Amino acid sequence: MATLIVHENTSPVEDAEALRKACQGLGTDEKAVIKILGHRNATQRQLIRQAYEELYQEDLVKRLESELSGDFERAMYRWILDPADRDAVLDNAAIKKSDYRVIIEISCAHSPEELLAARRAYKIRYKRSLEEDLAAHTTGDIRKAWSWLLLQLLVALVTAYRYEGDEINARLANSEAVILHDAIKDKAFNHEEIIRIVSTRSKAQLVATINRYKDDHDISITKNLLGDPADELSTALRMAIRCITDLEKYYEKVLRNAINKVGTDEDALNRVIVTRAEKDLKEIKEAYYKRNSVTLDHAVAKETSGDYEAFLLTLLGKEN
Repeated sequence: MATLIVHENTSPVEDAEALRKACQGLGTDEKAVIKILGHRNATQRQLIRQAYEELYQEDLVKRLESELSGDFERAMYRWILDPADRDAVLDNAAIKKSDYRVIIEISCAHSPEELLAARRAYKIRYKRSLEEDLAAHTTGDIRKAWSWLLLQLLVALVTAYRYEGDEINARLANSEAVILHDAIKDKAFNHEEIIRIVSTRSKAQLVATINRYKDDHDISITKNLLGDPADELSTALRMAIRCITDLEKYYEKVLRNAINKVGTDEDALNRVIVTRAEKDLKEIKEAYYKRNSVTLDHAVAKETSGDYEAFLLTLLGKEN
């Protein structure tokens, strides 16, 4: 369930006018910005952007970029974008930083329609396909090029269109559990069958296969994939499997690592909160508390401050 507390029956025009007022004068009224945008869903935010541009012939996103700063500006920028456009921006930034983890996260956490929308938004924004930009990381003067096998996995994941139903084929789960075990046993992480299974099977089917694997071998497949930390392909496969089969647990770990890191990983912290606040952040908060015996709200408040803290806590479900 979502943590976002949405205020209904609001006027996009009135919100646009209030935001204009908040951005005028000697200093920006950040609290007013949070009070409005921190309680509007994606559809409402899009209508506010349209109303603002019609009223003032100005892009609200650019105005807020110029008025806000630091981590608060980056989080608000991500929040106000249309979700598909936000995914495109996150994918592009990840490619530039050679951060395949974010690309896997977006590909595996989304529904087929959401992933397709993100790819379309990417092409509109950057005038290139996501696959083209991924492929660039195996050629040219790039500081940290991805291996061809890792690229195969990433392209397979971003172009996947998984079946969303709950039906499973038990016989297929049994046979593919054997395929996965044989490939992992031989450390053949480059086995094209692994990539095919992870990138094409529905969540329900993949869960059935993973459970069959554990029942047969008394160990989870993600533990069997543990190896050299420098082996990006095995690490990527573990991430993809975790993200597809247990999303809340996956995000809990991302948040835990971000918060416990020496110098909080603000990028990961606000990425998870911003992208999941309208979806399943309540379940992620529960998983975080169960694992860490401290509420996510408390952890965020301890590691952040000022308007940035206030905004993240608002998305986490705190009323102004």
